[in-house]
Amino acid sequence: MFKVENITKKYGTRTVLDDVSLTFKTGQITSLVGANGAGKSTLLSIMARFLKQDSGNVFFEERNMASFKNLEIAKRVASLRQSNSFNIRITVRETVAFGRFPHSKGRLKKADEDIIDKSLEYMAITPMQDKFIDQLSGGERQRVFIAMILAQDTDHILLDEPLNNLDMKQSASIMRNLRNIVDETKKTIIIVVHDINCASCYSEEIVALKNGKLMLQATPEEFMQEGVIKEIFDVDCKIAEVDGNKICVYHNCDKCSDEADKPVELLHSHRCSSCAEKPL
Repeated sequence: MFKVENITKKYGTRTVLDDVSLTFKTGQITSLVGANGAGKSTLLSIMARFLKQDSGNVFFEERNMASFKNLEIAKRVASLRQSNSFNIRITVRETVAFGRFPHSKGRLKKADEDIIDKSLEYMAITPMQDKFIDQLSGGERQRVFIAMILAQDTDHILLDEPLNNLDMKQSASIMRNLRNIVDETKKTIIIVVHDINCASCYSEEIVALKNGKLMLQATPEEFMQEGVIKEIFDVDCKIAEVDGNKICVYHNCDKCSDEADKPVELLHSHRCSSCAEKPL
């Protein structure tokens, strides 16, 4: 279990995180949401020990994260940064195999190979395992990097905006795969996402930050309220229900607010029929 206490981080005179304290539950997906600059990625980077906080503490399994040796934490927590690349020509399988390094030190055994196979399978990339990374699309590469994190086989996984630059189909596919992993293995995934509809549909809990402050830690049902969205993102919206999931429909046209009451094609494609304004 992760617990952060009174975390503050500044860049010069700008406060990025302002005395943030919260506890993350285990065995579920928790989504970190908020506008650009809210502090989401900074908080995750501090939890992953990529970045040092100015004050406060991060606890993992009731131990201060600062007390763990690098190898020790690598066997317990797997973290994916926003930007990932390799400067060497390497295959998909070889890339995923890097996730086993904390356990194998590069000397792969059958148990390691089995975990690599399972990670490739989870992300539906087994057929491309012999391709080189530079032959893949951006979405395919992202699946490979997530598979590498899965191959690390930790109980806790931290993902910083893994859906960046992906289209809707790729994003939905990755979120479904992560959901299946948690349902099957009871791993804990903490993920930074911009799409609050993805957070609503695939998470048990949503943590919202604004201007470096913790605004809300709630279930999707509690979070997906028009007033809550307005307060956190400063945008007007309508909340619709599709297949039992709360969906936020946000647009900038006062004249067509009733359009948002028509739930289906609206998810990412709502267009105002009255004034032809595009959604935000």
